Amino acid sequence: MQYVSTRGSAPALDFEGVTLAGLASDGGLYIPAEWPRFSEAEIAALAGLPYAQLAARVMQPFVGDSLTPEKLLELCEKAYGRFAHKAVTPLVQLDEQNWLLELFHGPTLAFKDVALQLLGLLFEEFLSRSDARLTIVGATSGDTGSAAIDAVAGRDRVDIFMLHPNGRVSDVQRRQMTTVLSPNVYNIAIDGSFDDAQAMVKRMFGDRAMTDRFRISAVNSINWARLMAQVVYYFAVGVQLGAPHRKIAFSVPTGNFGDVFAGYVAAQMGLPVEKLIVATNVNDILHRALSSGDYSTGTVTPTAAPSMDIQVSSNFERLLFDVGGRDGVALAEQMRGFEATKAMQLTNQQREGAAALFTSARADPDQMTQAIRWAYEECGEVIDPHTAIGLHAARNAGIDPAVPVVTLATAHPAKFRDAVERATGTRPTLPTRIGDLFEREERYAELPGDYDAIAAYVAEHATPNG
Repeated sequence: MQYVSTRGSAPALDFEGVTLAGLASDGGLYIPAEWPRFSEAEIAALAGLPYAQLAARVMQPFVGDSLTPEKLLELCEKAYGRFAHKAVTPLVQLDEQNWLLELFHGPTLAFKDVALQLLGLLFEEFLSRSDARLTIVGATSGDTGSAAIDAVAGRDRVDIFMLHPNGRVSDVQRRQMTTVLSPNVYNIAIDGSFDDAQAMVKRMFGDRAMTDRFRISAVNSINWARLMAQVVYYFAVGVQLGAPHRKIAFSVPTGNFGDVFAGYVAAQMGLPVEKLIVATNVNDILHRALSSGDYSTGTVTPTAAPSMDIQVSSNFERLLFDVGGRDGVALAEQMRGFEATKAMQLTNQQREGAAALFTSARADPDQMTQAIRWAYEECGEVIDPHTAIGLHAARNAGIDPAVPVVTLATAHPAKFRDAVERATGTRPTLPTRIGDLFEREERYAELPGDYDAIAAYVAEHATPNG
């Protein structure tokens, strides 16, 4: 399997190469040169498999010769053995049509664990083949940071620097990052938004002064390996609900577009997907782009669903590339224009290609609260604000009643205790495995939202490669 950049000029890489690289050298994102395709019989054969075995089968075509099937299965069993639920990603029925896919049973109580527990092991495996060191630089709007830190804390040959917007993540989210005191973990609270943090991370990949000294990689969903691992649970739930002989719709609370793009990948591989519902909060650039073709940024509005408080969705570039004819030169020009003006109109080909599978919806704070209350009062389920936005979109999407609609439950409700308590009158408690979170010591740096200050901090604390 070879991977190409969405911007057309970076060299093609194999799976090991894209895992360690993260972002392409031309500023683009890596994507498979062609989509692997499963037959109906191959999809049907996934039914009933333990999650780790199913994961290894779904991911093997993407891994190619970089890992043997036996090694990939070993890594999957190790990654998913840490989850608190034996099913890893259990399915819960709400009513006749609506289901929840619970993705928060990993160590940090968010869907990011499903991919990042594996990604940490992949880093370790590939780095062990040489004397290389890796400097991971990431930005988080809340959940990626803690999941990535948990996955690599204490590992040899890896330093991790995680940027989060100061004061714009929940107290649980912050403490899950800042109470990890391993010597290879560096938390940075920046003065600014997630978009500011993400822009600085991307800039570092193109900064020769940094890349000549450090082998910089990514744990955000710009890293293909992380997105690949998220494809698995679409197949897992699909075969539970009747695939390949029955279509399924998915509603995905969306910030950086990685989780829902994984659903698109599953569809390209042969999973019968009726619709992918892109659910946004009031930071609705993706809803505007999919409904009217207007991909233009606005001011980030802080909400009770901070992981969705994003205006620039990195993975959207992968979709635009794939549905727009895979013309890297044209997309590079289109993205340069967007980066300069913060505004872009989708081409007709991009709009029509996206509309074949995607629809979208926007939820305001009242609609989010109503969805939390409905799940609690009518179904006996406690859900977090991000999941609630997905559920609101699912219940209002007008999907054929014969088609099951699965909302991705992306975070444990105890990560957002205040918002859940306001909606339900009940304050969710943290699972016992992290129940002492508020008694742990915190450690993090507070820095201005200035690239030079961030780069200087990384350069001071990271170990150079070689």
